[in-house]
Amino acid sequence: MPLPDEFHALARKVNNWGRWGPEDERGTLNLLTDEAVRRGVASVRSGKRFPLAIPLSQNGPQVGFIPGRINPIRTMISLNEPLTGDPAQVCFSDDIFVMGAQAATHWDALAHASYDGRIYNGFGSATVTAAGAARCGIDKAGPIAGRGVLLDVARAKGVERLDGGYAITGDDLDAAADLAGVTVEPGDIVLVRTGQMRLLHAGDKMSYLYPVAGLSLRSVEWMRGHDVAAAATDTIVFEVYPCELPDVELPVHLLHLVEMGMTQGQNFDLEALSADCADDGAYTFLLAATPEPLTGGLGGPVAPLAIK
Repeated sequence: MPLPDEFHALARKVNNWGRWGPEDERGTLNLLTDEAVRRGVASVRSGKRFPLAIPLSQNGPQVGFIPGRINPIRTMISLNEPLTGDPAQVCFSDDIFVMGAQAATHWDALAHASYDGRIYNGFGSATVTAAGAARCGIDKAGPIAGRGVLLDVARAKGVERLDGGYAITGDDLDAAADLAGVTVEPGDIVLVRTGQMRLLHAGDKMSYLYPVAGLSLRSVEWMRGHDVAAAATDTIVFEVYPCELPDVELPVHLLHLVEMGMTQGQNFDLEALSADCADDGAYTFLLAATPEPLTGGLGGPVAPLAIK
């Protein structure tokens, strides 16, 4: 069934195909210019550091809703093994782990989503095969670092956590920016807090997974208008779920990844950062969040670090 006219109208408004050339595979990450990175460096005042990744463990948020997207499994492959055969000399322990590339804190590759046989910049969806993404894989993202801006929508609404299913609009993002006293500039990396992570902290995985507050169709033009380089949220879905339109699943994914070429981040833990931002009133910081360059990957695990 074809997507509705209102979706296609919005897609035409925010489309970035060809903006950085016909061969571009990085999309809005091209907005992370030297100037944009220096703006992030200039945001550092105290040197306080906030890791934003959730732990890589079997206690992660995956419960089987997405087949194959498993929580990390770690196994030992050597235990105090003597390199020379003599345990009185140097010994090493080693391990391996297996996980879904998007099981924990991660960025989506632009090739993660497709529709009508296309991914970002008009490349065919057939460029994604069993061998991975030949175009727009996470290995094409390159370094992700610049000025991070926390838009604490929950705090702007006066609540600890938005209700599940709340659809965040451009007006909500403006209100959060007003709370922060920040003007979002081209090349900024926007972190949107819903408070949903509090449920995962409490061990309530099912409520963390569904229903979820998130970015709505009414926020897409805001992201495009502000030329945001990348955006991440403290949820597993990123966008509002259940979705707004009954005949379109995950439309914000399609508009961001396919039309705009804007990578999305999920499962970012923003709780400690948001508390500190509320305490000192500083909602901007240097964000270093380069994903693992998994060749042909459809997503990349990341351990983001916010430095204030």
